[in-house]
Amino acid sequence: MQRLLVLMLVMMTTPVFAQSPASAPTHKWAVVIHGGAGVIERSSMTPEAEKDYRAGMAEALHAATAVLDRGGSSMDAVEAAIRILEDNPIFNAGRGAVFAADGTNQLDAAIMDGKTMRAGAVADVTRTRHPISLARAVMEKSQHVMLSGPGADAFAASVGLQQEPPSFFFTERRWESLVQELKREHLPIPERPAGAPPAPAHDTAFFETPDNHKYGTVGVVALDRSGNVAAGTSTGGLTAKRWDRIGDSPIIGAGTYASNQSCAVSGTGIGEYFIRYTVARTICALVQYKGMTLQAAADEVIQKQLAPIHGDGGVIAIAPDGQVAWSFNTPGMFRARMTEGGTAQIGIYRDEP
Repeated sequence: MQRLLVLMLVMMTTPVFAQSPASAPTHKWAVVIHGGAGVIERSSMTPEAEKDYRAGMAEALHAATAVLDRGGSSMDAVEAAIRILEDNPIFNAGRGAVFAADGTNQLDAAIMDGKTMRAGAVADVTRTRHPISLARAVMEKSQHVMLSGPGADAFAASVGLQQEPPSFFFTERRWESLVQELKREHLPIPERPAGAPPAPAHDTAFFETPDNHKYGTVGVVALDRSGNVAAGTSTGGLTAKRWDRIGDSPIIGAGTYASNQSCAVSGTGIGEYFIRYTVARTICALVQYKGMTLQAAADEVIQKQLAPIHGDGGVIAIAPDGQVAWSFNTPGMFRARMTEGGTAQIGIYRDEP
């Protein structure tokens, strides 16, 4: 009896050590990127344009993997990659974004942290160089989730984010797309933005790529070694949009969503459908509550729910257990992915893996 009492006292007084962070299991990082979806076919893509798009996706992928490989967070990886895409004028985000009907670039972005479920978003900003960084600042430096218009730009300036004149975002290719679309709709053509270069003397039709990058948006989802996922999306919206239209990209649950309980998703497509079907959140809910694989959940929404009603577009997704997926119901989607220890995979057309 005495020995038993001593043993019980020893067990009660012996500290139970929690697993230290150093000995905690680590995850393999992974990242998936998209640069927009649409009628993107080999027959209408020049070799030079294809090379540029693949190079742009590779550069963004490298930016994200560099962050993750040195132990950085999924949030940092998402922001780093999207900043690269926002500065690349061939994508519909940041510099190179499409024009609204009034001749302005109206930029939207959102970011979400799967670990904390905190999120930030901005809509219709016109002067902030990196809308994705502004979305993150809204999340981390304000008590809000979404800001819009001049107020969002003013907040960006107040927290030290780089501001640019509207002409910074101008590209001749996107301006020509606006002019052509306004002519088709029999709408007035605005004056060229102040500070934009003079109009070229030659025909600018050659600037166009398939379907004017109709559903162009950029997005990144990432998983870091701590097992945290994050998602981010950035876009210029639709060519010739009117009345300050806002699509799904900055709307949490529609075009952007992340939760460590399920997955992280970024979408690109017809925003009105993605909003109505809460595409990003629905995919995560199918994973969390129905136990579907990530690929099956993405296909359920994109191929089975949206495709029959002509809700064109696609998504990229990633889960805390390392699953990665993409799904699109258009002829093509600019996309790339990589998992730690693996090789980069970059695709454009539907017949690519």
